[in-house]
Amino acid sequence: MGMEKFDLLEEAANEKNNCGKDYSIIFILLNLFVIMIESTQNLKTEKNKFFQPLAATRRITSIDLLRGIVMIIMALDHIRDYFHADAFMFDPTDLSKTNELLFLTRWITHFCAPVFMFLSGTSAFFVGRRKSKNELAKFLLTRGLWLILLELTIVTFGWYFDLSFSNIDFNVIWALGASMVVLAGLIYLPFIGIIIIGAILIGAHNLLDGVQVTGNTIQAFGWSLLHKTGEFKFFGRTFFVGYPILSWVGVMALGYCFGKLYNPSIEAVRRKKILIILGSAIIILFILLRAINIYGDPRPWSYQASAAFTFLSFINVFKYPPSLLYILITLGPAILFLAFAEKPLNRLSKMVSVFGRVPMFYYILHLYLIHALAEIAAYFTGFKWSDKTIWMNANPELKGYGFSLGTTYLVWIGIVIILYPLCKWYDRYKTAHKEKWWLSYL
Repeated sequence: MGMEKFDLLEEAANEKNNCGKDYSIIFILLNLFVIMIESTQNLKTEKNKFFQPLAATRRITSIDLLRGIVMIIMALDHIRDYFHADAFMFDPTDLSKTNELLFLTRWITHFCAPVFMFLSGTSAFFVGRRKSKNELAKFLLTRGLWLILLELTIVTFGWYFDLSFSNIDFNVIWALGASMVVLAGLIYLPFIGIIIIGAILIGAHNLLDGVQVTGNTIQAFGWSLLHKTGEFKFFGRTFFVGYPILSWVGVMALGYCFGKLYNPSIEAVRRKKILIILGSAIIILFILLRAINIYGDPRPWSYQASAAFTFLSFINVFKYPPSLLYILITLGPAILFLAFAEKPLNRLSKMVSVFGRVPMFYYILHLYLIHALAEIAAYFTGFKWSDKTIWMNANPELKGYGFSLGTTYLVWIGIVIILYPLCKWYDRYKTAHKEKWWLSYL
């Protein structure tokens, strides 16, 4: 994530505008999700019946497991930012400079943000089972605003260790919070309406790729918050937008609708069939659209010097903002995973699920721990403490710092092991103190 911040503006400026006019893609997505809903409810049911509070149910272990996996993978990306020597040199998805292992080390982390955003929408649906519609809207609104505040304070400080807050970023936690604020309003719409809006935001937002609002203006900043990454300077500070929210709102909205599949009335066998069909259809749609190479991603694939690199080009999709194809290739396999993961957990999967039950606690801890350890590593490899006041691999004075990819993986494993008992303790504490309302905000 660190190296990307400083490559995003150049990458966005050089991207080709391949938006196309294939509006049928939107309707393909709509059909996929309408199939899902038709399998789970009768659309002729009274308008408000869907929103009636349902009895609280046990946690869905397959969802905790998937979320735990993406949280662990996310740490790999952030550790690579702070420890890998090449993180200072180039984007690991740059096919002219990368190698297969480094590319895949970065590419696998593409699953983290969309899966987490999607499952956050699903979790919101589960919260709605035990709350009225108004109570759910209030919860989403207040929690969303709280997450935005966290992004601009606690999270930003974790990235930079800069008490002056000279750099303020709008990244994944901002997008998560802003999407929750929007979802607070969307839940009042008919269920099918939420699906349509979500599918359009995901399927059609690439049509806006050619829209440019330039300059260091409030208008440009506002457009950046919606659709274009950008860097701005106001009030003596640098504001960087890495996660425009337009398509992320769509991901969370469809994740909310996805939660309907886990209602008690849906048997596990039937749900598995639906998930296999849905996940497979999304992957097939990705392959078809990517092969056509006209719409869905501003970075078209091309034949490379080897078959391996041609494949890497094919899957090298655009994340900032997340393209239609990026979302398809990440959510399709994730849904397939859920289809086959709904079974009793073994010892390892139980341990992984712990991270999935305390994602925000884990996120804050891992960020501060990684940065602190990187500070120590830099000091003991000959750099000054004064060199490390901003994002680790963004500081020119740290050129030459870093370790091999193998060492980076070892650090990743070590940090995950260190975090496990802390997350397990917090999970137990949260479970034992459900009466503490503030725990739901963490």
